[in-house]
Amino acid sequence: MTRRLKLIVAYDGAPFAGWQSQSHRNTIQDHLEHVFKRVAGRPVRVHGAGRTDAGVHALAQCGHVDVDKALAPARWTEALNALLPPTIRVMRCRYVSNEFHARISAKGKIYRYRIWSAPVLPPFEDRRAWHIARPLDLNVLNRAAKHFAGTHDFAGFAANRGKTEESTIRTIHSVRVRQKSSCVTIEFDGNGFLYKMVRLIVGSLVKCALGKICVEDLIARLDSGRATPPRFAAPAEGLFLIRVRY
Repeated sequence: MTRRLKLIVAYDGAPFAGWQSQSHRNTIQDHLEHVFKRVAGRPVRVHGAGRTDAGVHALAQCGHVDVDKALAPARWTEALNALLPPTIRVMRCRYVSNEFHARISAKGKIYRYRIWSAPVLPPFEDRRAWHIARPLDLNVLNRAAKHFAGTHDFAGFAANRGKTEESTIRTIHSVRVRQKSSCVTIEFDGNGFLYKMVRLIVGSLVKCALGKICVEDLIARLDSGRATPPRFAAPAEGLFLIRVRY
């Protein structure tokens, strides 16, 4: 008899090619499935709440897996972490109903983007933040960010993953800009996100904050619902999946 195990997984995305399994086997999903096979004694499929890109980090990615080995959740956590690379950790797990699905059951996600706005990037921030040596206009950044809250057609802020999306309409419940010392964070809480959506929004917001484009042009792109060039996606290393809401 199989039981469904819900996992909360944290990872440093820098060494990996994203979440989704690939032929070279250096993805988060690949590493998790490899250690599950060793512990469970058979191949299993790990389903994730979403597919983070290469270099993107997670504090609380959610996944599920069906297992037939009777281990207590704490024992699963211990056994998996003993075999995983130190840059991937199962933070906790528990058994859930078989009706639960990490992706389909998700009601929303929270992403945080980190920017280090100072002439020098500290070494411990390397591959953890987008380094911008020039000062950002935080007033402009705040003013522009507020326009992304609400329900919009985000086609102008999405990349093509190789398949057509059923809909490019998403709802962002809130966008919060904060600054602590040299670190600027932009946090997005939404019901769902398109491929590279957060990075394309952040790239545009930073261009506004650097005076390279005006807020009105950004609003026009959002209102148009079209992917008009030129576009710039912020680097992956500044992006963190903070939480999946159910």
